[in-house]
Amino acid sequence: MFSNDRNQLRQVFFEAWRKRSEGESLQPLEEMVATVIQQHPEYHRLLNDRQQGLDRDYLPEGGETNPFLHMAMHLTLIEQVSTDRPPGISGLYQRFCQRKGDAHEAEHQLMECLGRILWEAQVENRMPDEQAYYECVKRLIES
Repeated sequence: MFSNDRNQLRQVFFEAWRKRSEGESLQPLEEMVATVIQQHPEYHRLLNDRQQGLDRDYLPEGGETNPFLHMAMHLTLIEQVSTDRPPGISGLYQRFCQRKGDAHEAEHQLMECLGRILWEAQVENRMPDEQAYYECVKRLIES
């Protein structure tokens, strides 16, 4: 079951990248995905080899970064900012990006908070704590 869900999610990345590469029209979500992929040239080769990308497991304990998780976290940040959820996150994001001068690099730092909150929720078998996430981002920005 997990493998099929994982592959379906990964297919979204492959298809958006294929369409971008071939100059096809993209739906709004595909455009967001393709833009995130464009910002990660280190993943382009992987996304050009659908079979390798679908079958590959990434082992964090072996120091590997899962490119699909990484890009999905960028998409999560984009969605949070567009919906301002948790409330106030859009303002914090804008301030941090302005201070850093590079939105992409700022997102990489914000993903540390997002990753921690998601990991805690998974370990404790509960929903992510939006308030704890907001506070983590706020501390990061104010430091």
